[in-house]
Amino acid sequence: MKKLTILIAVMAAAMASLIGVGVGDADAAGQVPLGGGSGILVLKGGNTASACTVTTVGRPTAGKHKGELIAVTAGHCGKPGQRVLSERYQQRGQIGTFAYSASDIDIAVIKLDASKVRPVRSVNGVTIRKIDTRAPQFPTVLCKTGRTTGKTCGVNWTAIGDRHISQMCVVEGDSGSPVVVGDRLVGMVNAYYFLSCIGPETGTSSKAIMKRLARQGYGAFKPV
Repeated sequence: MKKLTILIAVMAAAMASLIGVGVGDADAAGQVPLGGGSGILVLKGGNTASACTVTTVGRPTAGKHKGELIAVTAGHCGKPGQRVLSERYQQRGQIGTFAYSASDIDIAVIKLDASKVRPVRSVNGVTIRKIDTRAPQFPTVLCKTGRTTGKTCGVNWTAIGDRHISQMCVVEGDSGSPVVVGDRLVGMVNAYYFLSCIGPETGTSSKAIMKRLARQGYGAFKPV
């Protein structure tokens, strides 16, 4: 328990460093493609914004938010009411708003504007077809795709409670990145310990994410 407390404290200190700021591409006609691995900008007020990565996009099939188009990302990326842009297509304007954010397991929900967003399964070499709530064990190789470092993979060292610890390279802006085994979403990126890209990396399990979504009215969430 003492070791877990120390790890959580280190993780909390590292979270702030996983938020970066990005610059988007020129606008194009049509809906914004968005999926697990897409970069987003979170407007903080004035002319300030931070960048994070979407974990997954889909719809709850039960609960009070049934049928809504939502995105999941890391909790420290934004607070309820903050506006969200696509990093790549930021000139298209707001595509969503943070609806829920939790610091205890570091996850957040973004309510997306379905008229402006086209959900996609594959982003930059990672495809999400289903959610796997089983904790990955050593020496499973985990992969993620993030707005900063793209697709990287590394061995999973261990799982502590609702978190995994792996050797994947993550740096600023990769918060929220989907963590996958094949096409199965097993978690998200939240932070790294000690050194960026050297790590190790840590993040929340799919099991914890799905349980929290259900508690908040986003039950039986299914990715696109």
